[in-house]
Amino acid sequence: MSNDNLVLTVSCKSTRGIVAAISGYLAEKGCNIVDSSQFDDMETGKFFMRIGFMSEAGISEREIREGFADVAKSLSMDYEFHRGDKRTKVLLMVSRFGHCLNDLLYRWRIGALPIDIVGVVSNHFDYQKVVVNHDIPFHHIKVTKENKSQAEARMLEIVEQTGTELVVLARYMQILSDQLCAKMSGRIINIHHSFLPSFKGANPYKQAYERGVKLIGATAHYVTADLDEGPIIEQDTARITHAQSAEDYVSIGRDVESQVLARAIHAHIHHRTFINGNRTVVFPASPGSYASERMG
Repeated sequence: MSNDNLVLTVSCKSTRGIVAAISGYLAEKGCNIVDSSQFDDMETGKFFMRIGFMSEAGISEREIREGFADVAKSLSMDYEFHRGDKRTKVLLMVSRFGHCLNDLLYRWRIGALPIDIVGVVSNHFDYQKVVVNHDIPFHHIKVTKENKSQAEARMLEIVEQTGTELVVLARYMQILSDQLCAKMSGRIINIHHSFLPSFKGANPYKQAYERGVKLIGATAHYVTADLDEGPIIEQDTARITHAQSAEDYVSIGRDVESQVLARAIHAHIHHRTFINGNRTVVFPASPGSYASERMG
């Protein structure tokens, strides 16, 4: 997006006149709407909207923001304005499986994922050199049953010191406490294979192979206190045949996990995701907008 672009996200009780009020206000302020998505949840009665727009009349961003407060108040809206050129500050966390980490570092390096990686946290040293070679701070935080609370406190220190806006668990194999999940609700994304809860424990791909599974996949979701059951952002699958080995399952599964996690992060940083109870509303990128979003 250009530096002049802004994004407005809105959620509120569904009622008549919301779209008219928002679009009318933006037109009055000399703004041109370039991208708009909306959804009415008929079950919950909630309304969600994302609007990308640009000022064409020289009115400042501050004036647009301040003037909208009256519109929002009249319809009891929860809303946020976001700058199109602002990069989300992201903290990555990883354990001993590095495929998602390496994929995200590559996408970040070539500009395909416009984020600022403020650091990488790990409970092992396996990827310290990889991270440092990218000129990214590496933080080793050992986690044991005895020091779990202290380890999480240290992680939160890093979050606060770096201004982290999103934490990504790129195959970080430690369970976060209920308190941490609540404190950072909507700000932690996790990736896991879609066999859970059918194939728990070690070697889930081997278990899937032994059961003759024909589809494997991955799920990216927001983290909640319910392990691997938070609101789903993105999913995908790959078809498997009887001729493939357990090692093939692992290799294909890693590719799917990497792609699903990257797409989930992409949706989040471009403010296309809304948590809706135990589900999410995820607006797709409009035709032709993905390339501009991709480069920031």
